[in-house]
Amino acid sequence: MSARSALPVIAVATAVVVLAGCSSTTSGGKKGAGGLELVSSGTLKTCTHLPYAPFQVKKDGKVVGFDVDLVDLVAKDLGVKQEIVNTPFEGIETGQDFTIRKCDLAAAGMTITPARDKVMDFSDPYFNATQALLTKKGKPFKKVEDLKGKKLGYQKATTGGIYAKKHGKGVELVEFEDLGLLLTAVKSGQVDAGINDNGVLFDYVKQNPDTAVTAEFNTGEHYGIGVRTGNDALRKKINAAVKKAKSDGTYDRIYKKWFGTTPQS
Repeated sequence: MSARSALPVIAVATAVVVLAGCSSTTSGGKKGAGGLELVSSGTLKTCTHLPYAPFQVKKDGKVVGFDVDLVDLVAKDLGVKQEIVNTPFEGIETGQDFTIRKCDLAAAGMTITPARDKVMDFSDPYFNATQALLTKKGKPFKKVEDLKGKKLGYQKATTGGIYAKKHGKGVELVEFEDLGLLLTAVKSGQVDAGINDNGVLFDYVKQNPDTAVTAEFNTGEHYGIGVRTGNDALRKKINAAVKKAKSDGTYDRIYKKWFGTTPQS
């Protein structure tokens, strides 16, 4: 979903924090998996926003991806099954989906940001990302400023959008609801370029050789898995599962499965 960024809606964020702070640990939750509270007994519900390949994408009627495989490790440790909940990204990144108990965690290619950290708690970082520029092949654009007088597409509520607005003076910015619409707009020429996380753009180029990633911007972003504020029990389980996967080689195998290479050290 996007080194996807938190919306700067202070009023909403404040309301979510207040509601989360007032919620009891038994509100809508069911005990299970060694005492952990889960929204539904026997199920680990994961909020995400599709499509965001290769992190989450539907193939043959099933949601698969890098994030899905990682969270499956957490579910396995808890003795439950993961269930994907496809939901608008705004509900995830404002923390609202945790407040209404729509899911136990959020794994959505989501960048850890100060704004988001106010409305949810994050796992340790599990993936390094940065912003990148996608164009039709052969285009000369190497930075946002090169698009002055041109159209640059970005996905709603993402760090790519924030970067575009900061550096896009004189650039016509076009907002898209999800990544799929953004990628289609670049490929069809509706916009001259699109900005989003490097991982998803390089994945798209593999299947669409008439497009190219012409630039990466060192934004130093890190993805985290979000949980309801104060849900330390689940957050610690996530951290333990990812740490174990990194130490025993499972993380590298999952990474290579979805990106074709092992992560750079």
